Amino acid sequence: MGHILVTGSSRGIGRAALELLGARGAKVIGHASRPQAAGDAAPPMLAADFADPLSVARLWEEAVDLAGGTIDAVVNNAGRFEANRLERSDIEWLDAWDDALRVNLTAAAELSRYAVLHWQQRGCGGRLIHVASRAAYRGDSPAHWHYAAAKGGMIAMHKTIARAYAAQGILSFAVTPGFTDTSMAGDYLASRGGPGLLADIPLGRVATPQEIAAIIAFCALDAPASMTGAVIDANGASFVR
Repeated sequence: MGHILVTGSSRGIGRAALELLGARGAKVIGHASRPQAAGDAAPPMLAADFADPLSVARLWEEAVDLAGGTIDAVVNNAGRFEANRLERSDIEWLDAWDDALRVNLTAAAELSRYAVLHWQQRGCGGRLIHVASRAAYRGDSPAHWHYAAAKGGMIAMHKTIARAYAAQGILSFAVTPGFTDTSMAGDYLASRGGPGLLADIPLGRVATPQEIAAIIAFCALDAPASMTGAVIDANGASFVR
């Protein structure tokens, strides 16, 4: 089984995906925004702060080198979720907007581009899995225009990639979770009234990182080629398309 790069895999959904893919036999390469202390049995964890425009190219080169020359799949999971109130000054609001799009969308676009070129040059197929959000379709809070816009852009990018390169065996899949039990979502739940938000989720609970990881692993390892271009919702029926 080949090498899979999973971004944003120091915690939450990314960590769960890293562990599940590894348990399935994939040779996983992790990523965190800051250097991590490596455990004896831990997969390699590369550091790259996507707020730095030069970091993505370095991460890709390090991952390819670590993989011995070939990456077989990329999971674009890294993200940033911070409020950006409209009442901020113009420059503060715009800086936060640019930062959110750089981390949540532009970095994923860069990695996807490197991966597509990598597979084209080798004449082989590969898989991209994009972890977007329910916000791509439903929108988000008034303080999270930037996050919703970035995730909507990720879905549009994913569909474009799927249509453009399927004939070359380059496949693209997307997952759109709703609230998930991670520290990032936990801060948001608390800021929006906590348990009261669960009333909007027919399932009665938020997703677990392991549930989203199971979808990621399916897309990376098992999904038939005909599924390329698919967007898989995982939001407890809080938004049904």
